Amino acid sequence: MSRRVVRQSKFRHVFGQPVKADQMYEDIRVSKVTCDSSFCAVNPKFVAIIVESGGGGAFIVLPLAKVWQIPDYVPVRNITEPVVTLEGHSKRVSIISWHPTARNVLLSAGCDNLVILWNVGTGEMLLALDDMHTDLIYNVGWNRNGSLLVTTCKDKKVRVIDPRKQQIIAERFAPHEGLRPVRAIFTREGHIFTTGFTRMSQRELGLWDPNNFEEPIALQEMDTSNGVLLPFYDADSSIVYLCGKGDSSIRYFEITDEAPYVHYLNTYSSKEPQRGMGFMPKRGLDVSKCEIARFFKLHERKCEPIVMTVPRKSDLFQDDLYPDTPGPEPALEADEWLSGKDAEPILISLRDGYVPIKNRELKVVKKNILDSKPPPGPRRSHSTCDSDFSVSPALEEVLEEIRALKETVQAQEKRICDLENKLCQFTNGTD
Repeated sequence: MSRRVVRQSKFRHVFGQPVKADQMYEDIRVSKVTCDSSFCAVNPKFVAIIVESGGGGAFIVLPLAKVWQIPDYVPVRNITEPVVTLEGHSKRVSIISWHPTARNVLLSAGCDNLVILWNVGTGEMLLALDDMHTDLIYNVGWNRNGSLLVTTCKDKKVRVIDPRKQQIIAERFAPHEGLRPVRAIFTREGHIFTTGFTRMSQRELGLWDPNNFEEPIALQEMDTSNGVLLPFYDADSSIVYLCGKGDSSIRYFEITDEAPYVHYLNTYSSKEPQRGMGFMPKRGLDVSKCEIARFFKLHERKCEPIVMTVPRKSDLFQDDLYPDTPGPEPALEADEWLSGKDAEPILISLRDGYVPIKNRELKVVKKNILDSKPPPGPRRSHSTCDSDFSVSPALEEVLEEIRALKETVQAQEKRICDLENKLCQFTNGTD
């Protein structure tokens, strides 16, 4: 009788464990919008969750996107003013993604089938990819250095796009034959990992070479379920985690260059289904506990962190689990990237743990044209056909009062922020 050979992998025994109840985030009204979105974004400082609110909430149809500056201290009041408003979409924006290596470059995609790239530091539109998608865009992902995009669309096509050339350089029709939404992400090696459905509504995963899009590197059927599989990829370990909307489990696979190329590792199971999921960047993990991933699982009224750990007996830093990983510092400026320059992410070591840098304030270089003072000119009466007229004295007086009031508000805002910072320092000092 032949003995089954077990594939060797340092991640074969990775296990997931929820945190204790007192470490969960309670009383959060997670959005009930029926959208195949993760509803959650995470970095080492903050967790952002899409929540229910009056009038349609965060997914109300809006023709613009806003950028917010979140202070390092815990605000004691609501933040109501965005740093910059980006106007360009004619329908609601459902996808946003920061460039992996260029400073202040933000991608947005909306229900108008339009992909826009912005420089949020200047508040201007860099590129608009408006003739590439014929239907609703399901997801957009960057490759490792931000030179290419991969998109999935309701027209059943997966597209690889060079955004600066505004060209589709590769595409595949129906990588999965089912009608349900497809998701796609780049791997570190430049391959494309997809999730979708078969004709018989079985969930399926695939691995593709965009240089040879006709035949998959790997194609595996999984189970029968309606939940769209959201892939979360860790380039350092080459592990992809699959979280199905409405599932109560997280499946994880290791991607290698050995057949069958996508290797099943294990499944984390729980009792309650997930409404969304956030994924912590590697620099936000606890390396002293051999933590290789952390998820933030959204329930109906709470957010539950789930820790993925590799069992190790030694307390020493595990070099093989923590190669140098992308840090928060950009490798390029926005104009360098737009001109055609590429750069790999700037890597940092996690040997001594990651200490977040001091929050750098986003400053918008270009001011709103409406904030400019009207040009001086002779004060005279004018007719409706006279194009060279000046602002009337009454209107100029009103504008002057508005400017003075705005300066007063800004001064008070700065004073409040300074007081909040002092309060935060005092609180931290007494802990």
